[in-house]
Amino acid sequence: MIVHDKLYIGGVWTDPSDTTRLDIRSPHDRSLVGRSVQALPADVDRAVAAARRAFDTGPWRQTTPRRRQDLIVRLNQLREARGAEIAALITSERGNPLWFNTAGQGGLTRQALGYLKGAREFGWEEELDSSVPDAAFRSVVRREAIGVVAAVIPWNSPFSAALAKLIPALLAGNTVVLKAAPENSLSMMLLAGLFDELGLPEGVVSILPADRETSEHLVAHPGIDKVAFTGSTRAGRDIAAVAGRQLKRVSLELGGKSAAIILPDADLNEAVPALRFSSLGNNGEACIAQTRVLAPRSRYEEVVTALKELLEGLKVGDPSDEGTFIGPLVRAEQQERVRSYIRLGVQEGARLVTGGPESPAGLERGNYVKPTLFADVDNSMRIAREEIFGPVLVVIPFEDEDDAVRIANDSEYGLSGGVWTADVEHGLEIARRIRTGTFTVNGAPIGFDGPFGGYRTSGTGREYGAVGLTEYVEHKTITIPADRAREAS
Repeated sequence: MIVHDKLYIGGVWTDPSDTTRLDIRSPHDRSLVGRSVQALPADVDRAVAAARRAFDTGPWRQTTPRRRQDLIVRLNQLREARGAEIAALITSERGNPLWFNTAGQGGLTRQALGYLKGAREFGWEEELDSSVPDAAFRSVVRREAIGVVAAVIPWNSPFSAALAKLIPALLAGNTVVLKAAPENSLSMMLLAGLFDELGLPEGVVSILPADRETSEHLVAHPGIDKVAFTGSTRAGRDIAAVAGRQLKRVSLELGGKSAAIILPDADLNEAVPALRFSSLGNNGEACIAQTRVLAPRSRYEEVVTALKELLEGLKVGDPSDEGTFIGPLVRAEQQERVRSYIRLGVQEGARLVTGGPESPAGLERGNYVKPTLFADVDNSMRIAREEIFGPVLVVIPFEDEDDAVRIANDSEYGLSGGVWTADVEHGLEIARRIRTGTFTVNGAPIGFDGPFGGYRTSGTGREYGAVGLTEYVEHKTITIPADRAREAS
């Protein structure tokens, strides 16, 4: 059993203000996996003070972009060397299948490489060509660190969410206080160990598992210059309100209710198996999950039948077992939340094709939910409009392509989506019409060089690549007299 009795504050393992340890229990069978202390507001105050000193008077902000890039390369190497350990630890504390966390290690490498490429090509300081002929001045634009960043992440994909914020913030020269969910205390302390081995200057990074009250204290702290948040839309609204009152920079990666459009010419033998990953990966506890499946009326029952066979063929059980595709949900409250949506779907008049609110046989001790499929769903139903965050799919019929586009766009969210078609170029045409931040054609994976983020209530700001870096810099313009030699030439 793993026990953590210290917090990682400003690069130093530090005694917490409260030594009480939280039990971390397996979502599979409720067995004790580990114990960890949790941060309180007093610990946040220490972390912010350390970050403030490190940014205002320490050496970190003056390091060169190249030096910061070298450190992130080293961080990625340290993480890769312990990839199997990280994957297993997240599975034990979080409940998502080992295959998902193992595959995710490659994604973390690609994420880091995308940021590093963006940093190498980034215009940290550039001289602008003047729009005024024979101008008597020159303009130099610098992109500089914002200051102290509060990074607040959810429990569903801890390493990905943490590094999506830590890497660009550090590449830009900021200092960071990362607030992680209590459920991820063990894996986030492992991440803290990687930073400890990396050896950043004191104060640059703090990693604090903590509850919502402590998170609220961090977000509202006067020493914070920017908030980077991933989580629910409801929480995002509250954070945006706090940041707005204090005029802090803020970026929000929030919820989704994405659509997978199956066009009449799509090959279901390719599309439906791929929906395992795009719709049900990570137990369906993913903001980008394509949980609204839009099917043409001409092939509606064919799509429903194929999806029924898919869901009923998925192995549900111990997330550490090879072959398990769906594991337990993160905690009992989340399990009950998803079950309540399944009961709601039946009450709304949707056809329950497979699954249901009962626990899978033999798995009653864990936080399990049967993979569930609803048909005869109207897009006005709550199960089609609200983010369920579990293994629940709805199939919505459409009349023609215009109708499919209308339904896909008829959502408060706009994070992700996909289309399946025999004609890739036509799929690209459909993609251009959908109001989401990311979109895939025929299951192509989301890359890390381009920006990731949402429209509407799916958030503000972007992550990944060069665009993601811009979320962590201020832009400064310096004007100087024009060079006489340059004028003469």
